[in-house]
Amino acid sequence: MQTGKIGVTTENIFPIIKKFLYSDHEIFLRELISNAVDATQKLKAMAMAGDFKADLGDLTIRVDVDKKKKIIKVSDRGIGMTQEEVDKYLNQIAFSSANEFLDKYKDQASSIIGHFGLGFYSAFMVSDKVEVITKSWQENSQAVKWTCDGTPEFTIEEVEKTDRGTDVILHIDKDSKEFLEEQKIEELLKKYCKFLPVEIAFGKEKEWKDNKYVDTEKDRIINNTKPAWTLKPSELKEEDYLKFYRELYPIGDEPLFNIHLNVDYPFKLTGILYFPKIKSNIEIQKNKIQLYCNQVFVTDSVEGIVPEFLTLLHGVIDSPDIPLNVSRSYLQSDANVKKISGHITKKVADRLNDIFKKDRPEFEKKWDSLKLFIDYGMITEEKFYEKAVKFALLKNTDDKYFTFDEYEKLIKEKQTDKNNILIYLYSTNKTDQYAYIEKAKNRGYDVLNLDGQLDVHMINHLETKFKDTRFVRVDSDVIDKLIQKDEVRKSKLTDEQMNDLKSVFNVKENSKELYNVVFETLDENDAPVLITQSEFMRRMKDMSQLGGGMNFYGRRLT
Repeated sequence: MQTGKIGVTTENIFPIIKKFLYSDHEIFLRELISNAVDATQKLKAMAMAGDFKADLGDLTIRVDVDKKKKIIKVSDRGIGMTQEEVDKYLNQIAFSSANEFLDKYKDQASSIIGHFGLGFYSAFMVSDKVEVITKSWQENSQAVKWTCDGTPEFTIEEVEKTDRGTDVILHIDKDSKEFLEEQKIEELLKKYCKFLPVEIAFGKEKEWKDNKYVDTEKDRIINNTKPAWTLKPSELKEEDYLKFYRELYPIGDEPLFNIHLNVDYPFKLTGILYFPKIKSNIEIQKNKIQLYCNQVFVTDSVEGIVPEFLTLLHGVIDSPDIPLNVSRSYLQSDANVKKISGHITKKVADRLNDIFKKDRPEFEKKWDSLKLFIDYGMITEEKFYEKAVKFALLKNTDDKYFTFDEYEKLIKEKQTDKNNILIYLYSTNKTDQYAYIEKAKNRGYDVLNLDGQLDVHMINHLETKFKDTRFVRVDSDVIDKLIQKDEVRKSKLTDEQMNDLKSVFNVKENSKELYNVVFETLDENDAPVLITQSEFMRRMKDMSQLGGGMNFYGRRLT
């Protein structure tokens, strides 16, 4: 039996690449610069291993645009290629040199990006011709030029090139003219390459001279090669985390606190996640977590990749175990991504619990800004609920905070009804429901303040978790019916008197589905007339106000 690897040689491969390799054609720039970074990092790794003994010199990657010639050029001074390597790595689609290199230099090459082979061919999505001029780092190597017009035909010829490294020259096709605009290229560089570990130069710094801005001789470096998440937590101060947050989000409130992720096993994961101030009365913004692979931007649409409640956070996640793939649907099904997602959930819960234990007063002070995030996580993620139940808080109408266990102990004696059901009284508007709250307090009961966007869903969820427990809004009935005790009060009205009173409210038999009149024996200080609505009807009404019935944040909650 013969085994081997399939080589792609069909003439149909280039049209497929041109149309379908990536959903966004702009990805070509990310791929080419990632290759340039790889070539540079490989050279650094070889120098560290002692295999490259010459001077590294300037390793800046350069991007140039010539609108008149319709050319984009990406140049590096990395490892370069021999003619044999050009034939091996450019003429055999999906054969990535990174795999071979990692096998040989795995101890020094932790930051090599390329675990894939199709990235280079993304150039053909925007070009009608691609030229690669390259010279290997090896002594006395001959520079070569590879040319291809997007068909399976190519040419390789010897050329003159002084420095080692590679120039990739794209001849932009007529359908991709937008990429010849400097502003567009700068936008893409800042989007995809903002934190790559090798300096990337695009144009020159400008200065004000003779009443106008003119280019200087100094390169304009567009990336931060050492972003905060690549450093150890011990190397950073609180102001460094805040400075990095400002770099990510120049506009907005300061975050509450952060989590620095730094995992080496069983997968590699780094990153910094920030807890923003989340209020229930403002629009929640998604796409604030940026996903990277070895400092290469992958996506900021992480829903489905991390649990949805985590998308309320801000920050950066970076892992070489997250593939630079064409679609988010692939990422969602990737085994490593699922493991990473579970780990982040655990770290977030552990961090919150740690803050709660170390400084509860400070945690309580920040609770109103954390509440929506924590509630959402508890409703939608069981593993998060299991941890969060220890530090999640309930606030009563006196603005006092309690853990779930503390609050149960507070109300258990007085608010357990005759059927041994523990009744949690709550208010959704302290001002409108003030009279009802006071009635409950006069009975010695406590009332929770549940006026948040997710509170109705949260109490539904808690009723499924807590044994023999019911949440009841304080104005849904007279107080003695909300928490029914054994005491029974007998009405002093005769049937005739009740019928006479009914006529005052003009109640007809066929209107009972709209409202009904019930006579109760109340205290002398109680209101003579009380209009109530059932707890079930109130909850349905409150949930409908979230939009689309029971939807929150684009997700259906039950």
